[in-house]
Amino acid sequence: MANDLSYPPLNSCQTQLLPWVTVICICHNHQDYVLQALKSVIEQDYPTIELIVIDNASTDLSSTRIGEFVQLFPTIRFIRNAVNVGLNRAFNQGLALAQGQYIIDLSADDLLLPHRISRQVNVLEQLPATYGVVFSNAAYIDAGGKKTGVHYPVDSNGHTLVDVPIGFVFMHLLKAYFICTPTMMMRRNMLIELGGYDETLSYEDFDLWVRSARTYQYAYIDAVLTLKRLLPTALSTQVIQPYNHLLPSTLIVCQKAFTLCATPDEFQALAARIQTFVRKAFYAQQFELVAQFGKLLQQITQPDLLTRLILLLSRFHFPVNLFYRIYHQWQPVRGWRNRAG
Repeated sequence: MANDLSYPPLNSCQTQLLPWVTVICICHNHQDYVLQALKSVIEQDYPTIELIVIDNASTDLSSTRIGEFVQLFPTIRFIRNAVNVGLNRAFNQGLALAQGQYIIDLSADDLLLPHRISRQVNVLEQLPATYGVVFSNAAYIDAGGKKTGVHYPVDSNGHTLVDVPIGFVFMHLLKAYFICTPTMMMRRNMLIELGGYDETLSYEDFDLWVRSARTYQYAYIDAVLTLKRLLPTALSTQVIQPYNHLLPSTLIVCQKAFTLCATPDEFQALAARIQTFVRKAFYAQQFELVAQFGKLLQQITQPDLLTRLILLLSRFHFPVNLFYRIYHQWQPVRGWRNRAG
């Protein structure tokens, strides 16, 4: 793909020394954004990039627009799925083909800033193999591309104002979703060792974090390197919908985390998160799931007073979801802290 890109001149020897990076771009009904996402890969200042695009059975014009783009850059690998196989399985399709030493999972509505890949490769190349992930700050944009905020608050020089956990972050990831998922670059060897994404789940990030952070370290670059588009149809917004598929997947991940916890502090961090998910399942009117989260929690500690109350109320199947959604629509996005609960 390097021959198709407009990079500063590099001799063949220099190019051969640079590790390949595979960007796996997954698209489902992103006709208005997918070309911007692909261009953001093409415009990187890093020359050895493999781009794999998977259209996951879009019903709009996404596939047509990707096909036209690929004609201009024929080294791009384009896969058209006849049926939507889900995000995790689609990513694993790309991972099975990937040749890069490092992997980026790019949603077709997000954008990479021009220096992102070169900066992340430079960091990982200087770190030992125990570091499986490097991530960064991100700016949020709306449907029209207007900036609406940042993941981590920054000062006037763009430096993060909060302490971002690095190194072995297993316990921190149990406490809060502090990483902006699309900013991650991952070692391919780590992903292969983990078996890729778990295809039985509805989403990937929490599960990947739990499984990888137990044995791999995480590094952070203090810069905005990705534009994350926030849309009303985003997967993360579905957690407030009644009977959504996200919370059952979350229970499975919490059960995995329970088997991986090794210290009292880790178990307590998991317990605090489970109590949060008890509330979310209650608000989503998934009352049987409330009880399952409660049983897992009781293997660690006794629920607090509020959780015990919710566990009791859930037996009566109160229709609380409408009120929760009304409340939720008034809550602004303020970055990573909003995802902590």
